[in-house]
Amino acid sequence: MAARPNFVADERFLALRSALDERLGQVRASIRPELFAGLCTPVMLRVLGDALQKVGASEGSVWLLDENRQNLVIAYNTGPRAAEIVGKVKQPLTEGIVSMVVASEQSFVENEVYKNRQHSKLVDRQFDQVTEAMIVVPFYLLKHCRGVVSCVHLSEPGEITGAKFTNANLGVIQLAAAVISDLIDYRLLRVTVGWKPE
Repeated sequence: MAARPNFVADERFLALRSALDERLGQVRASIRPELFAGLCTPVMLRVLGDALQKVGASEGSVWLLDENRQNLVIAYNTGPRAAEIVGKVKQPLTEGIVSMVVASEQSFVENEVYKNRQHSKLVDRQFDQVTEAMIVVPFYLLKHCRGVVSCVHLSEPGEITGAKFTNANLGVIQLAAAVISDLIDYRLLRVTVGWKPE
C-alpha cells in the first residue's frame, strides 16, 4: 500500500485566510470572457484540444459569464470560424442548454439535440449549421461556476450524419474541464500571493 502524504495548513497562514479569500473573490469577479485566452497556457489549450479530438467533436467552446451575468459569451473556440465566434456569440442566461448547465451545475450529454426544445438554435441559425449532438459541462474558476465547456457534432442543414456522443465521452470532457480549471486556479493563486517558482 502506498504511503499517504500528511500535509496540513501551516498555522502562520491561517490568519491571512480571510484576506486571501477576499482578494481571490475580487480576482474571480474581474475575469471576463475577453480575458480567458490570456489566462491559458499552451498546455491548458492542448488538454482541451486533445480531449475534443479523443471524443471526435467537430469543435469545442469555453463559454463564460459576461460582466453583468446576463449572458454566456464564447471566450474560446476550436473551430474554423473561431475568429467570427469568440467574443461575438452570446447566449442569454434565460435560454438554451448551456445556460441550463450553468444554472444547475449538472453536466449534459445528448444526441439528436436539435430535436430538444430547450436547445437554442441561435448559433446554428447564425452559421447555417445543425448541432446533432452536444456535451456541456460546468466550468469553475476559483471554486465558483463561471461558465461551461461545450463540444458538439455539427452537420450541414439537410445532411444529418447521426454522429453521437457517449457517457464515456462526457467523462473525457469533464476531466479536461477540471484539469484546466485547476491549472487556472493555481496560476491565479500564484499571482495573487506573488509566488514565482524558480
